[in-house]
Amino acid sequence: QLNMAKKKEAFLQDFKEGPLQFKPTYKFDLDSEVYDTSEKKRKPAWTDRILWKVKNLSEVASKEDEFPEEENPISVTLNNYVSHMSYGISDHKPVTGTFKIEMKPLVSDPLVTLCAEGEWSAEHDVLIRYSAVPELPSSAWDWIGLFQVTFRHVKDYVTYAWVEDDEISSSRNSKQVYMSASEIPKMGGEFLLCYFSNNLQSIVGISEPFQV
Repeated sequence: QLNMAKKKEAFLQDFKEGPLQFKPTYKFDLDSEVYDTSEKKRKPAWTDRILWKVKNLSEVASKEDEFPEEENPISVTLNNYVSHMSYGISDHKPVTGTFKIEMKPLVSDPLVTLCAEGEWSAEHDVLIRYSAVPELPSSAWDWIGLFQVTFRHVKDYVTYAWVEDDEISSSRNSKQVYMSASEIPKMGGEFLLCYFSNNLQSIVGISEPFQV
């Protein structure tokens, strides 16, 4: 029924589904793995399904000649698609899917290149040197954060420095800012620096990992 609907309904045609390699998930007697024994004796069916669709950003962008269709920046891969027969509180068995999502960079070169200068420790203020491409829409609210290499979110910073308020030198090719020693982790470890652009609301540059 679903496959017939996908052929008929335009909005369903772009949705994908993994192979049905599990038994029908409906209809069961409660708290059992026995299909319907009631008077209706409903036929088992693959009622519970997971379909997915990736919005084709390249299709939208290709109208403006931004990048070709084969370079769609988002790809989704289905890792597994299974039912869970041990659950018995319903006449359905739940179904789960695990996906891998890959987001490809839209630009190959970073907008900002930055590095930690000298030896970093909590004993003294430390220095950061960075350079930005001319087209970067810079803002007084841009900042550089110190992150553990295992960070997962832009809010996971340990400390940060404002690129304007904490600037100590500037030249045509690079700028230098300081970061206060009072907030450098005393326990040390492996860290990296990230430049956050307020206008783009994104990290636009990441340093190589270094030791504190």
